[in-house]
Amino acid sequence: MKRVIPMTIAAASLVFVQGCENLTPEQRTVVGVTGGAAAGLITADILGADRNWRLIAALAGAAAGTIVAQNDATDQCAYARGDGTYYTAPCP
Repeated sequence: MKRVIPMTIAAASLVFVQGCENLTPEQRTVVGVTGGAAAGLITADILGADRNWRLIAALAGAAAGTIVAQNDATDQCAYARGDGTYYTAPCP
């Protein structure tokens, strides 16, 4: 049962992503932040994490959601050079 819920959430998120086609970059960022935070919180809850880990999971999810939304809005992906610096290039 625990494996069915994340798969259902992932499938539902694909449907909602299609609704983001007409959003501005700022609106996509807001959707990415809230969606990522919700996904992190739901994942922590499914794994039975305590309050501290739920907060950390929500913050990490919000950060990941922001990056995905910004990459999607600009069609530019950030890549690490390996020396602590980053560069952007068109997403594959």
